[in-house]
Amino acid sequence: MTKKILIRLLATHFLLICSFADAQQPGKLPRVGVLFIGGRDQPHLESFKQGLRDLGYVEGKNIILVYRYADGKEERLADLAAELVSEKVVIIVTTAAISALAARRVTQTIPIVMTTGNPLAIGLADSLAKPGGNVTGLSVMPSDLTVKRLELLKESFPKRIRVAALWNLRERGAETQIKETQEAAKVLALRLHPLEIKSADDIDRAFAAMTKARDQAIIILTSPFATLNSKRIVELALKHRLPGIYPTRQFVEEGGLMAYGPLISDLYRRAATYVDKILKGRTPADLPIEQPMRFDFIVNLNAAKQIGVTVPPNVLVRADKVIR
Repeated sequence: MTKKILIRLLATHFLLICSFADAQQPGKLPRVGVLFIGGRDQPHLESFKQGLRDLGYVEGKNIILVYRYADGKEERLADLAAELVSEKVVIIVTTAAISALAARRVTQTIPIVMTTGNPLAIGLADSLAKPGGNVTGLSVMPSDLTVKRLELLKESFPKRIRVAALWNLRERGAETQIKETQEAAKVLALRLHPLEIKSADDIDRAFAAMTKARDQAIIILTSPFATLNSKRIVELALKHRLPGIYPTRQFVEEGGLMAYGPLISDLYRRAATYVDKILKGRTPADLPIEQPMRFDFIVNLNAAKQIGVTVPPNVLVRADKVIR
């Protein structure tokens, strides 16, 4: 290690320690920023706050939470992150990889805690075991999950081999995700039809393209954009009678057929433990990034009836929840 690199590392470490020390001044409540890509209707925020309460933190009494909402507008994230910095927050909790990336561009000293996303794919961490910077938290590896979703789709509807895949190229790491999905589709003898969506209008155009291509099923790749537009995607999938598998239970609760993915509420709850550790003096550079421990497989039989398909018993028996 050169002397120059060593000096830079020591300087970064010193700045991080100073921010922690500032939060621990007697009589001063730590301010924690929470940066949302979406709007104020956040179904998992309560899980994060419950996680804090479990650790002894009560909002307004011994901790202050400062919220910022991008309302689905990615271009607002950097400005909102800058606002949090100006609010003197000592930690920024982010709810999507794209939010963490925006926060990291604004500050390299204030600790950032991710609730979802893949920090390795977007260059926010050196490794899961030792992040090495100011970003830590929870990581979701979308490509691994996408392969599992394709397998469930094939097992449920083996004769439906033409599968449309909705993805967003603007997401960092999306190219890797679609490449691995295409490779998995080949192994499963599925004909994958990738369709990029970057705007609300793209969603309608994508479903029109599916009709033209005579696609028989649909898979939604993990992305904040898809989640923000989940209702419209589910609505069109039902309208076009396309059985689909989705990345989170939110899609199924809104009428989608099947979902397999991490229990997002659990990730938010666990993010609170990172806030606690950092407030007690740990540095994000040395806090290992954890991966999901709990996964959900949900099937909506009401959606199956609307689409006109039957989910086989051997698939239903593996579901954690069946909506009837």
